[in-house]
Amino acid sequence: MHYRRSLYLDRIRPFIGSPVVKVITGMRRVGKSVFLGQVVDLVRLISPGTKILSVNMELMENWQYRDGILLHGMITDQGTDMALFLDEVQDIRGWEEIVSSLLARGGVDLYITGSNAQMLSSELATKIAGRYVEFQIYPLGLSEFIKFRGDEAVSLEEEFRLYLRFGGMPALHSMELSWEVAYQYLQSVRDTVLLNDVITRNSIRNIPLLESVFTFLADNIGSLFSAKRIADYLGSLGRSTSVNTVIDFIHYLSDAFAFHYVRRYDLRGKKQLEYTGKAFLNDLAFRHALFGYREGDISGFLENIIYMELRRRGYSIFIGWLDGKEIDFIAHRGDETIYIQVAYLLASEETIEREFLPLMNTQDNCPKMVLSMDRDFPSRKGIPQIYIPEFLTGAQS
Repeated sequence: MHYRRSLYLDRIRPFIGSPVVKVITGMRRVGKSVFLGQVVDLVRLISPGTKILSVNMELMENWQYRDGILLHGMITDQGTDMALFLDEVQDIRGWEEIVSSLLARGGVDLYITGSNAQMLSSELATKIAGRYVEFQIYPLGLSEFIKFRGDEAVSLEEEFRLYLRFGGMPALHSMELSWEVAYQYLQSVRDTVLLNDVITRNSIRNIPLLESVFTFLADNIGSLFSAKRIADYLGSLGRSTSVNTVIDFIHYLSDAFAFHYVRRYDLRGKKQLEYTGKAFLNDLAFRHALFGYREGDISGFLENIIYMELRRRGYSIFIGWLDGKEIDFIAHRGDETIYIQVAYLLASEETIEREFLPLMNTQDNCPKMVLSMDRDFPSRKGIPQIYIPEFLTGAQS
């Protein structure tokens, strides 16, 4: 059974029938194809009688249409006044010319999906600048995870514990939710993403080096790093490489939506700091599939989950830097800015000062909060503490 991805359906609804391409992006297996089917249902609901043409490039019967000329001919033979859905367009040779041609002809309400950020930004920006909108699909958030669990869901605390360990890949809810089954599946997805969207697309020959960079990033979520630090570390293991190669590999992994790279922003100097940042996994459980679940790394796990929730809610995010102290996330959405610190437990005065003081020292009136696993921790200087599972489900006051 497939559950509605209401968060994304609400975002795409205003654009249905408009003369812009609706571009749906995201890592493989996050549910883009299922979501596309839900958009088809929404189009039929809003515009009954609309002619629908769907082409899923992962189906063998559609492989002939990897030849863009054949696909374009098949589409134009159908006439106009239709809604067209092209799934995984990166498998179509010349897909951007097809999209541009269909836009020029008119009469087609066009939706496409793809699994590579670079392809679906630079190429689209060149061919159809100003005529597309992008909707990125992410793994399930905690609220969706609980919804997918259905009648098996129990308390919020227990559901959060499961979410922390198994992550948000939708297909897990059609399987037994056990370590052996889940992590074997996640390892398979990771290998597919690396092979199809990183190695093959970018013609990478040194596959062990790429896997080493992936492993380093997964093992250091929530920690500041530089490309030089990674290159030095790999050199110490006998895998000599250049800083530029490491930078390229990080970009390739980000383009495939495996990781999200976040830069630091100096609040005092009002500028981005180019040389260090953090990387967060698109789905935290890919880390557990590599290393097992390590309770001692809980602080990094929580940062990863909060970062992805902010992305899910439509924020762009930086790491704050103020007088040598870090603010975990500065999140922007439209004219809204919020400052967020993430901690496991506020168990000592040292920890409390580390989390609250940088927020107190900011010089604006934007909302600020500390997210942790504490219950009912008193606010400080008007800055509230919020219990993380309640923040993730929107249940906080």
